[in-house]
Amino acid sequence: MLRMLVLLAAVALASDCMAAAEIEANGFRVRHDVVIAASPAKVYDALIGHVDRWWSAKHTYSGDSRNLTIDVRAGGCFCERLANGGVEHMRVVYVRPNEMLRMTGGLGPLQASGVAGALTWRLSPAQAATKLELTYSVGGYIAEGFQGIAPAVESVLGEQVDRLKRYVESGAADAPK
Repeated sequence: MLRMLVLLAAVALASDCMAAAEIEANGFRVRHDVVIAASPAKVYDALIGHVDRWWSAKHTYSGDSRNLTIDVRAGGCFCERLANGGVEHMRVVYVRPNEMLRMTGGLGPLQASGVAGALTWRLSPAQAATKLELTYSVGGYIAEGFQGIAPAVESVLGEQVDRLKRYVESGAADAPK
């Protein structure tokens, strides 16, 4: 677990849209803002309809982002197919096409802790582009405390925002080499 957190913290240093996580004794909040050179409709379509193309495979249980789907309706699942089962990453609780998607749940290692989280993707027009605001608020109990996990979660979500931006703007989520 510590090795994973160190790796995730290293990724955090490379992210284009980083901001410091707000960490409290009973939770934390992560926020990433980025402008994407596309319409809100195009960004929203990529966000909900092509998560398998921009979400990093290294942040899946199966090792293959093609196993990810988002059922975009209240009560829908952000889920991952596994060879012998599956994972519900989050539950969709609010949908406003081309403007907002909100899901609740604990991502990754948070799933095994006594936490609740709300992940909001907010889209707004910004001249000939879209301003994307991602916030993830988590509260509850985690045995190790939130100081160690919050920066890792921030890093992973920053990476996903960067990958979504690249995917929408260029058709390829991976950073150029």
